[in-house]
Order: sequence, then C-alpha cells, then structure tokens
Amino acid sequence: MFRSLFIFVAAALLSMPALASGAVETVKHLDATTTLAGYLAVFVFAIAYIVVVLEEKLQLRKSKPMLIGAGLIWLLVGITSKDHAATGAAFSTNFLDFTELMLFLLVAMTYISAMEERRVFEGLRAWMVQKGFGYMSLFWITGILAFFISPVADNLTTALLMCAVVLKVAEGQKRFIAMCCVNIVVAANAGGAFSPFGDITTLMVWQAGKVEFLEFFDLFLPAVVNFVVPAIVMSFFIPKGKPESVTEEVELKRGARRVMVLFLFTIVTAVCGHQFLGLPPVFGMMVGLGYLQLFGYFLRMSLPSSLAKKRTVAEAKDDQKQLRYLGSVVPFDVFKNVARAEWDTLLFFYGVVMCVGGLGYLGYLQLVSVHLFDGLGASWAAFGIGIISAVVDNIPVMFAVLEMNPAISHGHWLLVTLAAGVGGSLLSVGSAAGVALMGAARGHYTFMSHLRWMPVIFLGYVASMLVHLWLGGILGVFDVYN
Repeated sequence: MFRSLFIFVAAALLSMPALASGAVETVKHLDATTTLAGYLAVFVFAIAYIVVVLEEKLQLRKSKPMLIGAGLIWLLVGITSKDHAATGAAFSTNFLDFTELMLFLLVAMTYISAMEERRVFEGLRAWMVQKGFGYMSLFWITGILAFFISPVADNLTTALLMCAVVLKVAEGQKRFIAMCCVNIVVAANAGGAFSPFGDITTLMVWQAGKVEFLEFFDLFLPAVVNFVVPAIVMSFFIPKGKPESVTEEVELKRGARRVMVLFLFTIVTAVCGHQFLGLPPVFGMMVGLGYLQLFGYFLRMSLPSSLAKKRTVAEAKDDQKQLRYLGSVVPFDVFKNVARAEWDTLLFFYGVVMCVGGLGYLGYLQLVSVHLFDGLGASWAAFGIGIISAVVDNIPVMFAVLEMNPAISHGHWLLVTLAAGVGGSLLSVGSAAGVALMGAARGHYTFMSHLRWMPVIFLGYVASMLVHLWLGGILGVFDVYN
C-alpha cells in the first residue's frame, strides 16, 4: 500500500504536451466537441471513471476500465480525425510524456519499497509507540510528522505510517482514531502541497515547468494554515488522558540509514540537474536508481562476512532468536523492490493520461478552459478546482488543467497547485491518503466520520487560499495578478 501511495503521491497523470520540459510545442486539437464521436468519448470516460470509483464494491482493479476507456477514446479520435499523422503525433506526445513520468515514479517507488524492506518505517512506528504520548500529544505529533514527512516520502506513504501508529497506540478508541485519521489526511495533503515530491499534482506542475523547485516553498505558509486551522478546532474535542504504553522493538536491517541517504541524494541529483543543467527530473531519478543498484551490490557482496560476525556474537551469547533471524536473512535485491511496485496504479495512470489526452485532442479541454478561467477568472477558477478535486480526485483535475494550459500568472499557477493539493482533503475520497486510510483504519475512519469535520476543513481551505492571495497581493512575495 505504501508503494501505491507514492505512485498515487506520485504524478503519473502528467501527460500533457509540455509536461517534460515545458517547452514542447502544443499539439493542435480537433474541433469535435459537438460531434457524435465527441459525445461518445465523454460517455466512455464517464463510465470508466464510475467503474473506478466503485472499485472496492466491484472487486475490479482500477486499471482495467481506464485502459479500455483510453483505447476506445483514441479509437474514436482516429475515426474522427482526417489527419492520421497528426493524430499519431498527438498520441505519441502523450505516451512519451507518460513514460518519462512513469520512470520517475518507478524509481521513487523502488526507494520507498527498499526503505520499507529495510524496516525504516517499522522502526519509526516502533519508536513512537514506545514513547507513551497522551491523546493530545499523539494527535499533534502524528499531524506534525505527517506534515513534514510527506514533502519527501509523499502524502500517501506518510498517512499510512502515521495511521499505523495511531491504530497501535490508541487501540479501542474509535472516535479518537477517526479524528486522528482526519487530521493526518489534512496534514499529509497540506505538507505534500509545498514540495514536488509530496504529491502527484505538484510533481506534474514541476515537470511541466510551471513552478520551479524552490518556488514551491512559497506555498509553505498557506499549507501550514490549511493544516493548523482545522487541527486547532479539532483539538478541543480530544479526550483527556493517555493510552496504555506499548512495548515494541524493531531492529533496522543493515544499510537502512544508507538507503535513506541515497534517496535524499537522488532527490538532490534530480533537483540540481533540472535547476542548473535544464535536464528533466527523470534524469536525476534514473541516476539515483544506479546509486541504489551499486549499494545493493555492496550489500550482497559483504553479506557473508557481516553474517559471520553477527553469528559469532550471537553464539557467544547463546541468542537463539538472533541465530534464527540470521539464518533467514536473504540478500538485498533492487529488482525485487521494483517488482513490488503498484503496477495496477501505474497502468491506471496511463489510462487516465491517455483518456484526458484524447478528450483534449477532441477539443474539450480548450472548451472547459474558456468557460472556467476566462469566465470565472483565475482566482475563482483555482478555488473551484480545489472543490472539484475533492469529488473527482486531484490527479485527473490537475492533469486537465495542465492540458488546458491557461494563460494565467505565475502566482495563480501556485494557487491552482495549492488548491488541487489540499482541496482533496475536504472529503475522504478526494485524495489517495484518504482512500488508503479508509482501508487501513476500516471501521474507525469512514466517509461519514471525515464528512463530520468537513466544515472546519473547508475553513482551513479558504484560509489557505486567502493567505496565498494576501502574500502575493499585499506583501508582493510573488506576482499573483500580472
């Protein structure tokens, strides 16, 4: 599930024409919004997405309807278009951009999987459950950690980690667990909004060249407001006292800390390559995969000597438990972590990218852009995008906005990024973190338990939007209106 998060806390819907470099020439579209093929394409996408929403009830993986939907939509595009060369070029542009994004996500997922396999997340969880925090402290600590870990580890992985802590420590406290899960979802989504690595939507915006890496930190203060406002209100309803302390020990596997360092070094490589050399972020991520492969080679080659030393110590202490553990150790294998990637989610992203790309080529995204950004104005359009993302999910919404490529200011691109990132917190189904926690905390955290706090979450959403506009319009931190 962690892998599904960074993927879904990952940005596979970035298949817009300018996605990779921001300098790719925009592909011309057909004017087919009032044709039978156009109507059928919209119908196919709507049906496919409804089936995705009903994934748990139908027990049908979400990639299946989206793959079929993408195929049907581009079939309709091919039938409608008279210029087959242009149609092929449009498809290839979307497909190649998705490929770049998929490789980026695959490397990120591999690192997350490797850290999970090395028991990094288990170690953090065990440390927290042993501290014996009170209910109020647990509420704020899990929220704050979710806010600050999600910019690096992505909002989905972070939310699942913090949820595991709450479930372990506050077992039996159903109401408190539900409140903590709501707080964790809001915090993780807010934290992911000010980092390209925190959410799929921010990664898409970064790779599209709309916002530079360091400029995302302009969203830090609005993100803090988005998290803190509802958390303060909710804290008045936290029960007093503290749960019973839990004793749990987790021993990190060899190389766990070095894998974390390599992940950070990979991020630095991706950022520096993009900022200073103009190379796409996937360049640095693929180099980072090489870091992990070389380190995996070192771990495999040095494993026999390491086990021999540890076995000698365990035999001297007659530690049978340690000896059994050493006998079960297997060599570190990078490609096993690659294989553990959530391929269903990656294929789902492909389906969404190609579906939205096909609708855009038919002319629908330009039509929506005219009504949304020209009709309402950039600020109100951004506000509405956040609301829509709570219902439809922020990934296809942000991808559609990037496909539209509206002529808005830099500050408004930041506002759209913020809105799409935190708007999904309004409902439990609006973000990957919320959906994942409904499964992880089944019976405690539900759609209705989240909806109960929606008014205060909406208050935080509005406050974060206003803070962003205030910073830009009054303090002049960035140019919002010009």
